[in-house]
Amino acid sequence: MSTETPPEDCSSMEALRAEIDRLDIELVQRLAARAGYIDRAIQLKQQNGWPARIPERVEEVVMNARAAAQREGLDPDLIESLWRQLVDWSIAREARVIREE
Repeated sequence: MSTETPPEDCSSMEALRAEIDRLDIELVQRLAARAGYIDRAIQLKQQNGWPARIPERVEEVVMNARAAAQREGLDPDLIESLWRQLVDWSIAREARVIREE
C-alpha cells in the first residue's frame, strides 16, 4: 500500500493527479468491499423474509453519511445525493436476488 502525500506536499500537478488517482482506486476498492456486505445482507434478508428496501434503514444510512460529510468538511447535500444513488443501486441488487422486481 502506498503512502498518502498530503495535498500541500504535492509540488506539481503530476504529483497531485497521482494522489487523486490513488485515492480513486481506494474508493473503488472500498465500494467493492461494501458490495460484499450487500451480498451478505441479501442472504440474511432472505433467511428472515425481509424486503430489500427497509425505509427506516435507508434514511439511517443516508443521515450517517451526511453527518460524516459534515464532520469532514464536505458538502452534506452532495454526499446525500451520492449515497442515495449508492443505496438505490444496492437495493436494486438485493431485489433482483430476493425477487421483488
